[in-house]
Amino acid sequence: MKDIYKSDFVAIPEAVKVSVKARKVTVTGPRGELKKDLGHLNVEIQRVSKTKLQVGVWHGDRKQKACIRTVCSLINNMITGVTKGYLYKMRYVYAHFPINVNITDSGKGIEIRNFLGEKIIRKVDLLEGVTAEISTAQKDELILKGNDVQNVSQSAAQIQQSVLVKNKDIRKFLDGIYVSEKANIVQEE
Repeated sequence: MKDIYKSDFVAIPEAVKVSVKARKVTVTGPRGELKKDLGHLNVEIQRVSKTKLQVGVWHGDRKQKACIRTVCSLINNMITGVTKGYLYKMRYVYAHFPINVNITDSGKGIEIRNFLGEKIIRKVDLLEGVTAEISTAQKDELILKGNDVQNVSQSAAQIQQSVLVKNKDIRKFLDGIYVSEKANIVQEE
């Protein structure tokens, strides 16, 4: 059933500036700026007040109404990114051959060596705005940081998929690099 109008609201914190023009959303905060083009979605985004953004759909069916919550979540993730940032911790798991990970291009890429004792060097270029560092507090840990949750999580997925075990029983060979923790860079007290 079609509703005449359906909408939801996004709260904007004081430290964040949000601007919308032709469904292109720009969020600026203390950690930087993020832009996202939502022109492919048939939604209306307008600013109601200084601290509120309204996302609505006129005469929308079920799938178009589902886009309202998606857009609100995307904008909330951008707001969290420019205020707190995103941090993913990844652990190396190996049974025999120790995985060796090196940071290249000053944190913009990584090289993985000695995975299952293989001589091949796997190179993964991180997406825009994502930096990697080796953890000093924990052995065999890689830390990915960035403002855009989609880029940080996609970079983590590319690292994990670069070390898939081929032609072996994956129940026995559990070697790889896996996400162990998801958090924000700026922690709340």
